[in-house]
Order: sequence, then structure tokens, then C-alpha cells
Amino acid sequence: MKSGFELRSVSKKYDGVMALSDISFSIEPGESLAIIGPSGCGKSTMLRLLAGLEAPASGEILLNGSLISKADQILLLPHQRGIAMVFQDLALWPNLSVLDNVLLGLAAQPLSKQEKHRKAIEALTLCKIEALSDRKPEKLSGGQQQRVALARALAAEPDFLFLDEPFSGLDLVTKITLLEEISLLAEKKKITLVLVSHDPIEATTLCRQTVVLNQGRIEESGIMRDLLREPKSQILRVFRENMTGLVW
Repeated sequence: MKSGFELRSVSKKYDGVMALSDISFSIEPGESLAIIGPSGCGKSTMLRLLAGLEAPASGEILLNGSLISKADQILLLPHQRGIAMVFQDLALWPNLSVLDNVLLGLAAQPLSKQEKHRKAIEALTLCKIEALSDRKPEKLSGGQQQRVALARALAAEPDFLFLDEPFSGLDLVTKITLLEEISLLAEKKKITLVLVSHDPIEATTLCRQTVVLNQGRIEESGIMRDLLREPKSQILRVFRENMTGLVW
């Protein structure tokens, strides 16, 4: 039975500077978790550790109960963790069509050319951009580019979808629409979501659980709706004080 990710007293430092300090929390299968906090607080570092792109300086990371990273060692490689990532810069290849960009996400899978094509078209249809399959990224709007990156991630049918601040630069209406659609897709496909963001609006729209980081430490964590009733962190206090029309 799958038990998701677990971090046990994880720390990370760069050139002697502590980026994360004594971090412990878990991500249950099927959960939607937002990791939020101000710039430079360690959000993206945490995601890179979960993804296996970097090893912790100390502590342990487990997946489904098995140790996958420990001090200065990555025991399970990124492509073996059942994850897909959408980055802030989206990482779309400008010289490739929408379809070919999505096919890149399937390059490492042991599938026939026909099966890869089928999965790519299915992902584009799921993200409502199948009609744009022949276009190059430069011919797309920001929201459409986001959908291409999302389709590429979903085509591989991951267990976990990691979103590293990919919605910056979108207008509010496009952002909210996309967030709501991602939430529905994740529920439909039974994908565990992990969002890194400095924007509580994104977190409240997409995620149920929240971890608030500040200066490399967990400031508070739990169900977002509960945290907003009596926020301890400055980012959630300011958000609560300045937003109207929401029910806590």
C-alpha cells in the first residue's frame, strides 16, 4: 500500500548557508499540498529534494516507506520516483511543435511510437489544447503554454505532479481557471499534487494542505482552511486581512 513521501529531520545547505533546517512532514497519496512562503525561504529546494534532483545534507526522505535519499546520497533516481514536474519557466522547446514537446515527456518510457503518440494526444485533449498540436510555443498565449507543460507532465501518468511556481505572469482569471482545471484533473487521475508558490491564492484554490516555510524552517502546517482561522505566519496573516468574500 502506498504511503507517499515522508521527510524526517531534513536539512540542506549551500556553501555553508542553511537553506532548509530540520524539516519533517509527510505527503499522503491523493493529497494536494502547497509549500508556500516568501522568496528565498527554501520552497524550491524542498521540491528538488523530493524529486531527487539534490540530496539532503542530513536527514532522510522516504517514499512508500522506503528510504530514497539520505545525507549526501540519492538512493532512488528522479525518473524512478513516479513524479512529473512543471517548472516556472515551463521548459518548452521553441523549435518543436506542441505535440513534439509533449512527446518529449514520454521519451524515456518503453513504449512503441504509436503508443507514445496516443498518450500525447490523450494528454493534449485532457488539457483542452488538442487543436493546437501543430503550433510552436511562440504562437501560444501564456495560458496555452501552461497547458502544454501540464500535458507533457500528465502524459507520463505520474503518481505525483510537482508544480514549481509555474503560474507567475498569468492574469488572475486565466490562473484561477487553470488551477481549478488542474485540481479536477488530479482528482480524476488520482495524482498527488505538490505546489510551490509564494501566492496564497494559488494555494487555497488548488490545495487542501499547506506547509508554510520561513527562513528554511516550517512556520506552520496543516489544512489551509484551519490555518487561516488563526494564522501564525505573516504571509497567511496578511492574506487573511486583505482578502474579502472568502469563508474560513
